[in-house]
Amino acid sequence: MNAETVPPIPFLDLKAQQARLGPKLRQRLDAVLAHGQFILGPEVAELEAKLAIFCGASHCVTVSSGTDALQIALMAEGVGRGDAVFLPAFTYTATAEVPLLLGATPVFVDVDPRTFQIDLGSLQLRIADVKRAGKLRPAAIIGVDLFGQPANWPGLRAIAQENNLFTLDDCAQSFGSTLHGRRLGRDADATATSFFPSKPLGAYGDGGALFTESAERAALYRSLRTHGEGTTRYEVLRIGMNGRLDTMQAAILLAKLEIFEAEIARREEIARIYDTQLAGAVATPARVPDSKSAWAVYAILLTDNMAREHARSALQRAGIGHAIYYPRPLHNQPAYAACHDGEPLPVAEELGSRILALPIHPDLTDTQVHRVTATLRAALGN
Repeated sequence: MNAETVPPIPFLDLKAQQARLGPKLRQRLDAVLAHGQFILGPEVAELEAKLAIFCGASHCVTVSSGTDALQIALMAEGVGRGDAVFLPAFTYTATAEVPLLLGATPVFVDVDPRTFQIDLGSLQLRIADVKRAGKLRPAAIIGVDLFGQPANWPGLRAIAQENNLFTLDDCAQSFGSTLHGRRLGRDADATATSFFPSKPLGAYGDGGALFTESAERAALYRSLRTHGEGTTRYEVLRIGMNGRLDTMQAAILLAKLEIFEAEIARREEIARIYDTQLAGAVATPARVPDSKSAWAVYAILLTDNMAREHARSALQRAGIGHAIYYPRPLHNQPAYAACHDGEPLPVAEELGSRILALPIHPDLTDTQVHRVTATLRAALGN
């Protein structure tokens, strides 16, 4: 087989996963078609119970997307105009757009240069900045478990307690990861996750969930996801939204949940191969101490943008999927220019020019992983 006939390596391969699921997936979908309860059907409640058990949370409320999960959590706390919500500058826009949609102000925080998680020192400085300015009320911290690894939740909780802040875990990329021996889902006042197709546990469309230890919060989330309804459909207790997870997506997630642990284990195997094969050629991901990653993204750091573009060209010629998460930090995005106070966040600003994500889906073969690493090392002269 010559170079021109070598099949491409996709960044994500949902078709291969679907082939593995086979009859079980179709059985689940056929059951929904048979009973016809397409909104809040029995699969939704079944999924919520199994997700809560999986991560050890007391309550799970499924919703229509990870973004809606964040919004419902903040709505439930009354976060709005005049409130400051602290969050990392190096993450996806959903984390920051939700506070703005509710009238609050996102306050961007720098991140750790190796784990890419929110930097506690920077967070303390940013909280002090807001208090000193006196224009906003510090209200909440959104910690993002970026790329599959957990944020420093013991540290975040301590800072939140000291400043009387609500904590929200944006676990969109990291459901299934562990910190200090237990799965994420209980480390903040509320945890939001996403079932977007590219996530470690992904649906075939949008979906999300909220986890909490509070029965009162869980009841409020259920009301808010269904137009603020009370005990009956036409009792409207509060302003809510249409944020329900549809039954078909719940059915798909139930089928995928059965193989989820095996898929996380395979992602870890791939990450270890990358670690070994790329050592000395690039900066491989640093592990958060005493944790296990769900490996939504395996992100390497090149020496500079020129080296990254050289690597990208080589990967593209070889038919190897790759991506940049994220090319520009949020505080430098046009949409957030008006709300950022101009404070430089040097780590977040520098990461965008060097970072590169490699394929890490569970259907990669060892041969394919070695092909990725050989292509990269050759491109970089290693």
